[in-house]
This record gives sequence, structure tokens and C-alpha cells, in this order.
Amino acid sequence: MDGIAQFIERSDAVGRAVALALLLMSIAAWTAILWKTRVLRRALRDLERATAAFWDAPTLEDGRRRLQGLDRERVLLPLVEAALAGDGVQTLAARGRVESQRTRRLRDALQRSLAHLQSGQVLLASIGSTSPFVGLFGTVWGIYHALVAIGGDGRFSIDLVAGPVGEALVMTAAGLAVAIPAVLGYNLFGLWIGRCEAALEGFAHDLREMLDDPATPA
Repeated sequence: MDGIAQFIERSDAVGRAVALALLLMSIAAWTAILWKTRVLRRALRDLERATAAFWDAPTLEDGRRRLQGLDRERVLLPLVEAALAGDGVQTLAARGRVESQRTRRLRDALQRSLAHLQSGQVLLASIGSTSPFVGLFGTVWGIYHALVAIGGDGRFSIDLVAGPVGEALVMTAAGLAVAIPAVLGYNLFGLWIGRCEAALEGFAHDLREMLDDPATPA
């Protein structure tokens, strides 16, 4: 804590702004990581249970009711509601074959479900790619001020350089400490989202095929 206090005391407005930016990036990254971990784990768990419960239902309405209690992240239920929705009246959406209208509604609902699962990915990617450079900028700025101090003092010694330069290099480490969790989280969540996307696309395809069959009970 004393080292951090000394670093803040010796830094100017730019150095403190860089440190604050890295702190805010770290808070945002960990908030997104914790939130997305909860959302995606629930979605993966519910997709398996809810899909099985839906296909075990005797009717479509019974299957929809089952999803209301199992689909906590609401990624499956919008697909069923879109597939069962009535056709529009006096709109472009109401034109064309019934199968085409259903396909369009399913596609839109699938995109909304995926957008919910993918939210936060851009934030993690941005933090993971920019925070090392922010930390590097803080390091360069700190070394610059150390060299200016040496030039103003008119003498050079290891004791005079080691402290300021070492504190400046901490900014590089801070940038990496912010970037690494963000990048790892982004990659892991991308894998989980891919699994959810495959399950949702398969469910939407099977649902459309079933509803296109005129023998399907309501």
C-alpha cells in the first residue's frame, strides 16, 4: 500500500489518469466475467433440461408452459412463441407463405436470444486488446518523467533511477493483469456461446420442421 501511495504521489495528472483507466477497466472486466459466467452456465444447464422437457410434452401449448419454468434466461421460449405467433394483418410480414413467415420469425427470435448471450463480449475484447497498451503508455510516461528528473538534477545514479523506473514498469504489469482475465474470459465465453448457438439452431430447425407438418397437434 505504501508503494501505491508513493506512486500516486509522484505521478502527475496523466499518470493518475492512466492508473484510474486501468482500475475502471479491471472493474468492468471482472463485472462482465462474473455476470456472463452466471448467465451462460444457467443457459447451458437450462438448454439441456428445457429442450428435453419440451419434446416430452404431449402438445405445443404444454411444451410452452414447461419452458416458462425451466428457461430462466429466456433463450428457448422466444423461439416457441415466435413459431406459434399469429400472422400479421395488412403488413408485409403477413405476405408470403406461412412457412416463410414462420422461418422469418424464428430467425429474428434466434438472433435476439444470441444477442442476449453475446452481450458483454465486445467489452471483454476491447479491454483485453487495449489495456496492455494503456499500461505501456503509463510506463513510457513514467520513464519520461524519471529521465526529466535526472536531467533537471544534473546527476545520474542507480538509486535515482531505480525507484521511478520500477514504479513505471508496474503500469505494464497492471495492463497485463487487466488484459489476461479479459482475454481468457472472452475465449471461454465464446466456446460456451458456440455450444448454446448450436443447441438453439438445432431446436429452431426441429421446431420449424415439426410445425410445417400439417399433422402436428396444437
